Amino acid sequence: MNFKNLLTYVFMVICLVLIQILLLKNLALFGVAFCFIYLLAILSFPINMRSFPLILISFGLGLLVDVFYDTLGLHAAASTLMAFLRTYWLKAISPNVGYDDTNNPTLNEMGTGWYLSYSLPLVFAFSLMFFIADQWGVGGWYGVLNKSLFSSIFTVILAIIVQLLFFKRRRGI
Repeated sequence: MNFKNLLTYVFMVICLVLIQILLLKNLALFGVAFCFIYLLAILSFPINMRSFPLILISFGLGLLVDVFYDTLGLHAAASTLMAFLRTYWLKAISPNVGYDDTNNPTLNEMGTGWYLSYSLPLVFAFSLMFFIADQWGVGGWYGVLNKSLFSSIFTVILAIIVQLLFFKRRRGI
């Protein structure tokens, strides 16, 4: 990764975390759909990024959000789980010829169908972990599944909108 790409990722991470903390903290559609837009940063890191740095960065991002949300490590735990699962999920949905090292797992690079099959399960795993830990058990499975499903859908839709508006388009198509 060159210096320009590194600065781009740092700027994107800072912007997404600021939007999460300042704008989306108290947003809940119908009381069940929460938005975790900072997960777009974790989802957008290069495909060839090693697992350990990704897990450390995800833990740090989650911990930063936890500081402002007063959630005692819920975001840190769930985002760390998502980063851990990301490597295995990318292998599971890998095309037969594998990924090109220059590809980034974004909507513009990989297409809508692939991006939905990539992001939705990972965001759902994050949401499920987050809401199970938030409930401290499995007493309200219906509420946990309801919040996880709708929060995942809301987050992925908003991530797609952000990518369509702000990420650069593919060349030559």
